[in-house]
Amino acid sequence: MRDETTFVEQLHRDLREVRWPEPAEIRARARRRSRRTAVLAAVAVLVVVSASAVAVGDRSGQRGLAPAASPSRPAAPGKVEIPPAALLQQDDLTARSGLQLSEAGLGGSVDVGMALRRCATRRDSGVPAQETWVSRSQTVLRPATGGGRLGDVLVVQDLHRMRDDGAARFFDGLRRQLTVCREWREVRSIEWGGESVTVEDVHRWDVPRRDFAGDESLLLRHSVAATLDPADGQVPGRPSTPDATVVVRVGDLVSVLILEPTAEADLVRLAGLAARRMCAAANPSC
Repeated sequence: MRDETTFVEQLHRDLREVRWPEPAEIRARARRRSRRTAVLAAVAVLVVVSASAVAVGDRSGQRGLAPAASPSRPAAPGKVEIPPAALLQQDDLTARSGLQLSEAGLGGSVDVGMALRRCATRRDSGVPAQETWVSRSQTVLRPATGGGRLGDVLVVQDLHRMRDDGAARFFDGLRRQLTVCREWREVRSIEWGGESVTVEDVHRWDVPRRDFAGDESLLLRHSVAATLDPADGQVPGRPSTPDATVVVRVGDLVSVLILEPTAEADLVRLAGLAARRMCAAANPSC
């Protein structure tokens, strides 16, 4: 009994000394939707107890350390579940990696960036959202730096399966959104010099490469020009560094890839590897 009490006391002391990442910090690293915050927070606790862990969540509302539930809908002909092997693997990455966070579930939509979604909605692109059937995601972190800190994000990948021709229609809609939102101005408020000021961001989306992997693929480059104060034209901040996203389709599967730090050549290389991984799981197979 004394040994158990000593262990609990030591564990409590260790937990008090850990520097826990703030939720905002975790979201900034992963640059993903709020659904990933719960997964990362859970893994931050698991890192204290074990050297590595895999967190699996179910987007249907129940989360835990167990495989995602099988779809309750009747299965259409062909493959439904997305196996982990369809995602990029450790051997595909040139940089050292540490913790791997994974998540699987039902439904949802493909996310290629909040800013593009806002622009498409406000400009009424007329593109209906294509709901996914099942999905699997992973966030790969660099090796931890110690001190209770999580490693920085290395790769984020979302992989979606859609019904019927939903994947092809998603790509058609994405191309239309990029045409409508080639350049978009967004007014917002920020804190500057201790005061709240209104600024205007100039968003731009370019597609430097197309159809370099899988059945269809796009390399998206999103940049935000100097943030301007509409009242006097001054710049209360520096232009942001452009970020890149790759979207790949193989059959009924669509994958979204983000690499940190952004390196377009590496993203293109990973897209080719991702497409080959997707082939065996796609309907139809390659």
